[in-house]
Amino acid sequence: MLGGRQLVRFRAALDLLAPAGRIALAVSGGPDSLALLLLAHAARPAMIVAATVDHRLRLESREEARMVAHLCEKLRIRHAILDVDVADDPAGLQAAARMARYAALTRFAQNEGAIFLATAHHLDDQAETLLMRLARGSGVAGLSGVRRARPLDDAPGITLIRPLLDWRKAELEEIVAEARLRPVRDPSNHNPRFDRTRAREWLAQGWPKPEQLAAVANRLADAEEALAWTTRALAVDRLRIDQRIATLDTSGLPHEYRRRLVLAVFAGLVPGVIPRGEALDHLIGALDQGEIATLGGLRAHPGPPWQFSLEGPRRSV
Repeated sequence: MLGGRQLVRFRAALDLLAPAGRIALAVSGGPDSLALLLLAHAARPAMIVAATVDHRLRLESREEARMVAHLCEKLRIRHAILDVDVADDPAGLQAAARMARYAALTRFAQNEGAIFLATAHHLDDQAETLLMRLARGSGVAGLSGVRRARPLDDAPGITLIRPLLDWRKAELEEIVAEARLRPVRDPSNHNPRFDRTRAREWLAQGWPKPEQLAAVANRLADAEEALAWTTRALAVDRLRIDQRIATLDTSGLPHEYRRRLVLAVFAGLVPGVIPRGEALDHLIGALDQGEIATLGGLRAHPGPPWQFSLEGPRRSV
């Protein structure tokens, strides 16, 4: 049985993130998502549906998905098993699986009339994510970690929420154990090939504390929100985009604002093209040196102001 304090705590988070409307739950069968299922069933039994994604990467995955389906049947929660194909991706298997998973869950939420999609990311996940992105040299946006809520760009009207982001993994494990459920244990969680496994091992040594890392991620998320707000204001005065051409006045601006405004140029002229950090810095450095540069289908001229245009089709030689 769920404790009263646990339920009050979860309801408070859910009321803040999803005050009304149907919620689709992503339930893999692991301890975190099973705890999410149990808490959501206790808090909003008539307003939830659930789905389990079968990536078909392990022999056991089908039976694990059926276990979740059986539990949902007992709880009288509508449930679906979503089969996905994981394509090869330069970013790696886990990145490809994540993309396929979220695409399937988004379609499920749309089909079910849900306006929220909830995942079971928790405080330990947040700490691991921050460590991983520090190791990769991420900027402020990346170091902001997992967001509590964000609209899904490819699914207008649906918001992705993480109501367990203040909960420790051990707390969620306890909820599942008290319900006498046997959660799925994904062997990839212990595969040293993956960055998250190494981050988890660092945290298991006791320093730094996950709570401290999560607090840092929250502060960086606030900083990212402020930078994004200021960038939008700067774009009104300094950026002009007209179909195939953009002009950008970067005079007197710190590097971070120039970088963000150049990203806005890419979003306006070549949507879907998001330059990596090093390539973007190289482009800005070339413009600072008065050189013409190309990147991601755009030709950049140093001006001033900086000018960007779509590259013409390349001629075969």
